[in-house]
Amino acid sequence: MPNRLMLIDGNSLIYRAFYALPVLKTKNGEYTNAIFGFLSMFFNAYEQYKPTHVLVAFDSKEQTFRHTEFDEYKAGRKPMPEELVPQVPLLRRVLKEMNITACNIPGYEADDIIGTLSRISDE
Repeated sequence: MPNRLMLIDGNSLIYRAFYALPVLKTKNGEYTNAIFGFLSMFFNAYEQYKPTHVLVAFDSKEQTFRHTEFDEYKAGRKPMPEELVPQVPLLRRVLKEMNITACNIPGYEADDIIGTLSRISDE
């Protein structure tokens, strides 16, 4: 079986999951809807593509080169919903427990990482 790399934009998928599901909480009040939706989509893709390697890339909090080249980059974007904020580090912990590599690189967005890795892995 050949190696197959599955690259996931963690920010994109967790946002998609967050807005796809109603707000869910644990009995302790922790929000979980985005994590539940992310993992559901993750397992579906994993089963469909059967990758040998997986990486989930996240955006860094630092500004990227796009901000220096275009002052208005993401200027109108709303901040992350407060119910989603605590789910990101929790998702990263879940991925770590699953032995799924998650990364972010200061000054780069997830799609930059994915684009670079897809080019490198194709060589």
